[in-house]
Amino acid sequence: MLRALFLLALSCLLTPAFAADERAQTQQQLDATRQDIAELKKMLGKLQEEKAGVQKDLKSTETDIGNLEKQVEALQKELKKTEGELERLDHEKKKLQSARVEQQRLIAIQARSAYQNNGREEYLKLLLNQQNPEKFARTLTYYDYLSKARLEQLRAFNETLRQLANVEQDIARQQEQLLTQRADLDNRRQALVAERDKRQQVLAKLNTDMKARDQKLQSREQDQADLSKVLKTIEETLARQAREAEEARQRALLAKQEEEKRRKEQALAAARDNVPQETPKKARTTLGPVVSSDGASYGGAFSAARGKLPWPVNGRLLARFGDARGSDARAKWDGVMIGASAGTQVRAVHGGRVVFADWLRGAGLLVILDHGNGYLSLYGHNQSLLKSAGDIVKAGEAISTVGDSGGQDSAGLYFAIRQQGRPTDPAQWCRG
Repeated sequence: MLRALFLLALSCLLTPAFAADERAQTQQQLDATRQDIAELKKMLGKLQEEKAGVQKDLKSTETDIGNLEKQVEALQKELKKTEGELERLDHEKKKLQSARVEQQRLIAIQARSAYQNNGREEYLKLLLNQQNPEKFARTLTYYDYLSKARLEQLRAFNETLRQLANVEQDIARQQEQLLTQRADLDNRRQALVAERDKRQQVLAKLNTDMKARDQKLQSREQDQADLSKVLKTIEETLARQAREAEEARQRALLAKQEEEKRRKEQALAAARDNVPQETPKKARTTLGPVVSSDGASYGGAFSAARGKLPWPVNGRLLARFGDARGSDARAKWDGVMIGASAGTQVRAVHGGRVVFADWLRGAGLLVILDHGNGYLSLYGHNQSLLKSAGDIVKAGEAISTVGDSGGQDSAGLYFAIRQQGRPTDPAQWCRG
């Protein structure tokens, strides 16, 4: 580009009339380029606004999904509790059914006995045969007792039937209610997941559009800079046209400089042709090591836990501390990425207090634990948050579930450790 500018300037010096026309054409091109840049910046601003809106919707949707996952887990616990209650009711139902069968048997025996004794006719026989008054009194008392026992058994039988019917109604009602709640939550989860997928597709499209327009804007800005240089060279050349002697000297000087530059470029090109080109290193494609959250937790102070902590989840390291993030070698990982299945429980590597549990741009649903003395651990890109800010958690306690929130392409856990605000390699703290 610089060489082209010099050639253009030289031609302007040689042909002053042509330079004026060239200046006018260059000014027109410059104005057109500036207009294109203004339009592109306006479009980029609009895309930035759309992206911000989509990210806001994505945050809301992923937060809702996290809350819903928490509700589902609570419902599952409630279902287990209700299943236990149903088992108890079923056991009570079986006891009532057994009592009903036994009561039916006793009532049938008494009914047969009453029938055999012809009911009240037995009292008449006792009145007519009053040979032994004491025996008569005892027999009469016995018959009164049997009559009361029959009535009591009938009342107990009716109460058993009533309780049995109530228990069966309670069982049916609770089962129907729980099935309805589960179906409703499943429908809401499917709707929210579909909404999140749609938002992520829109976000990906916006990122692609912004990247293309950003590249186009950079190209237009470079064109503007080149045209400005050309215009400046032409204007300077036109200003010196009145001095013919200076023009001659300038032409000679420029020609000499151009020739010298050409020789240097040819020498540099020849030197480059003789130097073997270094083969670019291929990006590391080997998979990282497998990490595990199994094993005993460490109960001492966090400052003394180096190399003794379990990992927060079972999986494989997808990115290590200090690795380049994407194609930009200047951006480094300040933690690690652990590949794991969506929904896998994430466990606290050490006891502490939850100081942050919310959606954060770039990290999705994020949990931050304070372990005291300036030590923090971070868990990002979760599917759901099981704890809230202010909660006290124990080592090994589930605090979230693995997900892909924050616009990730696949499920995984971002895990980092901070010491006095400075990132530190989690591999130095967790067991190998």
